Amino acid sequence: MNTPLLTADFDYHLPDELIARYPLAVRSSSRLLHVQGDTLTDLHFTDLPDLLNKGDLLVLNDTKVMKARLFGVKNTGGAVEVLIERITDHEQNIAHCHVRSSRALKVGQAVSLADGGIRAVMCGRAQNLFILQFDAPILADLERYGQMPIPPYFERTADDTDDTRYQTVFHAPAKQASVAAPTASLHFDDETLKRLADKGVEIAFVTLHVGAGTFAPVKADDLTDHVMHAEYAHLPQATADKINATKAQGGQVIAVGTTVTRTLETAHLHRVDGELTEFAGDTQIFIYPPYEFGVVDRLITNFHLPKSTLLMLVSAFAGTDNIKNAYAHAIDKKYRFFSYGDAMMLDKG
Repeated sequence: MNTPLLTADFDYHLPDELIARYPLAVRSSSRLLHVQGDTLTDLHFTDLPDLLNKGDLLVLNDTKVMKARLFGVKNTGGAVEVLIERITDHEQNIAHCHVRSSRALKVGQAVSLADGGIRAVMCGRAQNLFILQFDAPILADLERYGQMPIPPYFERTADDTDDTRYQTVFHAPAKQASVAAPTASLHFDDETLKRLADKGVEIAFVTLHVGAGTFAPVKADDLTDHVMHAEYAHLPQATADKINATKAQGGQVIAVGTTVTRTLETAHLHRVDGELTEFAGDTQIFIYPPYEFGVVDRLITNFHLPKSTLLMLVSAFAGTDNIKNAYAHAIDKKYRFFSYGDAMMLDKG
């Protein structure tokens, strides 16, 4: 009989003052904890180029975060908060949304958002999400009226700084569909990217549109009972070709973040004749120990929430005991945690 994989094994206590609720003044001034098995080295993110070699390939997620959070009132007068999870029909202005209000919206009920700047009607449910039809193109209205969907654990309202800093410097403007940032990428500034390029490190992009489920803890006692939320992922053929060439020439593939890791490992499951090829579609891949990674050689990531699928993924990559040891060290050394926090460079355990 197999021993159940317990979600409780991925819990830890974090002092509240170590939650980074605001970004540092300079993106790349964060700290970097290098984890090589049970060996830990305290560095700064600006040391990253020294850890990589000419011919290595750094893979980044070029998604753009939508200003997906809206506030308003229902037609009954009650307050309502809407977080757009996914725009499903741009022509009909339909989106799947998280809706917070004292009483759940009913089919046909109207909401007025952004002081009347946006109107929408509830037209159905999709599991735990509400299907809303808006009266105008959604993205344009979000850009005008929406707030950045910063994580709930920031315990504050998004401000102008978040409009810039909760967005990567290399996002593709046309790929505006995420409701959370690919946070490992937030450390990169133009100077760091230039230093990597000067060293001969190749850079390539994938896209994964991050959903709000990235912040949700696993509630099942046995983590294998957890159902992952679906997110759209795209590995372009050009990036697949770069990865195949890097592997053939003995270089390493460094994934920047769990979103890139999930995209690459999803594509690995769909490889053709042993080679990566273009992949586009939803992924629900759930990576937890033990897991054999097919593409990613090294992983740059942030410090993740207790009981999260992200913590399980990094544990699968670097080894559960190594991650527990690294997190205990980081807490002792007062690293900054979560989306605006410090980074880790993980070697495969």
